[in-house]
Amino acid sequence: MSDTQVTRRDESAVNRNAARAQERRATVTPPVDIVEDSKAVTLWADLPGVSKDKLDIRVHDGSLTIEGESAVPAGLNVRLSHAEVRAPLFARRFTISDDFDTSKIEANLKDGVLKLVIPRREQAQPRRIDVNVG
Repeated sequence: MSDTQVTRRDESAVNRNAARAQERRATVTPPVDIVEDSKAVTLWADLPGVSKDKLDIRVHDGSLTIEGESAVPAGLNVRLSHAEVRAPLFARRFTISDDFDTSKIEANLKDGVLKLVIPRREQAQPRRIDVNVG
């Protein structure tokens, strides 16, 4: 009797499965409301299921990037046995004008809504010019 290899691990199948799992991970562009006034721009982004530790906000070279990963909460003593769609990744990018002071951005996350306040630079704020007569 000879030794016969009954099964052999197919590494390409493992790599294909990992690639498919990544493909199923949806990247969602979150809806955003933007309000602008003379002092700042306020941005509200809907990021359901994203916690503070899974949220990344970056400003670099005039670009504001928001990325977050949501988590699907599982109850106690519940184990996921199959998932075809994983919790989404949120990603959104904006161009920020030089009129805004990105070093003073305020960020607040509450109930799945991210609020960013981006103040205008003092020099970029509108000012009233008094007119002299005579």
